[in-house]
Amino acid sequence: MQVSVETTSGLERQMTITVPAERIDQDVDKLVAQQARTRRLDGFRPGKVPTKVIKRMFGSSIRQDVLGQVVQESFYSAVQQEELQPAGTPSIEFKNDKEGEDLQYVATFEVYPQIELKDLAGVEIEKQTAEIADADMDKMIETLQKQQANWVEVDRAAADGDRVKIDFEGFIDGEAFEGGKAEGHDLVLGSGSMIPGFEAGLEGKKAGEEFDLEVNFPEEYHAENLKGKAAVFKTKVQSVSAQELPELNEEFFGNFGIEVKDLDGFKSEVRKNMERELTQALKMKLKDQVFNQLLKANAIDVPAALIDDEIDNLRRQAIQQFGGQDANIDPNMLPKEMFEEQAKRRVSIGLLVQEVVKTNELEANEDRVRETVEEMAATYQDPQQVIDWYYSNDQILNQIKSLVLEDQVVDHLVASATVTEKAVPYEEAIQPAQQAEEADEDESEA
Repeated sequence: MQVSVETTSGLERQMTITVPAERIDQDVDKLVAQQARTRRLDGFRPGKVPTKVIKRMFGSSIRQDVLGQVVQESFYSAVQQEELQPAGTPSIEFKNDKEGEDLQYVATFEVYPQIELKDLAGVEIEKQTAEIADADMDKMIETLQKQQANWVEVDRAAADGDRVKIDFEGFIDGEAFEGGKAEGHDLVLGSGSMIPGFEAGLEGKKAGEEFDLEVNFPEEYHAENLKGKAAVFKTKVQSVSAQELPELNEEFFGNFGIEVKDLDGFKSEVRKNMERELTQALKMKLKDQVFNQLLKANAIDVPAALIDDEIDNLRRQAIQQFGGQDANIDPNMLPKEMFEEQAKRRVSIGLLVQEVVKTNELEANEDRVRETVEEMAATYQDPQQVIDWYYSNDQILNQIKSLVLEDQVVDHLVASATVTEKAVPYEEAIQPAQQAEEADEDESEA
């Protein structure tokens, strides 16, 4: 077998492979002889079909099967010989596949990048810390009450937090527009579910009132024909309802699967959940920041094939998230551009994390794996049963080990960086990193 490799661009390689005709002929003869022993044909006893009959009737398809197998085996052998690491499936172009002549084909594929890893020495990392204040606990209890609240009609003007049932129809330049009409629409004032100014315009209104609401659609509104347009909504309030919060009693506590008899016991359980959420949020923010700095320090080429695979994963995840497992939607209908940047980031981080693990010979710490499993199990009624399930399922346990190993990579990188701690309020701490950054930008613009 002859092999030659050419670098076409970046990570792309073209490998020309030539396989002697004798190898092809031998494999074809073996397969023909095998089928002569096993194939049943009318007029011939089992195992007595002449090879020339098999070759005449099925020779073409047998040869194609052999070529496919030879290409697969020779490609695998060639990349080992040339010490290449293909990323994704190669595209194959036959240059010569004539019977009786040497097989020659060109395999085009990408390889994994060679990474000269740089750590985060000298890089500044801000590590957030936070505590749960009494006010945070009170707000959480109120939030849980609102989740179980009833709506009761009231005979007064609508205020922030009330729910109004309204009829409305929107007009632009005196013309009604599509999608701008609804009857009996329930709207919680202050929810931010309508365009700016709409909900505020309903405050102070009573049931039975009819009026015009003048608002402007935002410049970034999703409908092109409505962006930045001034609109008038002819509106009627059918009813105004206020929230009636449930009592903090044993029945209320039980609705959340918490078996306690008093408020102190309920708060204790709620605090445990808040602490778990806070710990996870702070860990994710630190990880996100560390990986951002790792990407800045290590600019690498990323195989397009791996990005495409990750885009497919993100498409499927999006379908499952919004439509469920049984959603009859082709993931390929979602535009590739929606996921391209996120996919490239994920693949880049994955490659760099693998390099950190390999370079520093890191392995998942078994004590941390156990601790992680126990933390996950703690939220269930029978934690030990959940722990046993994790440790009886190698596939699931390996996923936990991967998460732990990723955390160890973060710890290793943080150790080389310059870390400063910053205390922040609980509400800010549990915000996802992206939302927190957007809030900071809004404040700076203001």
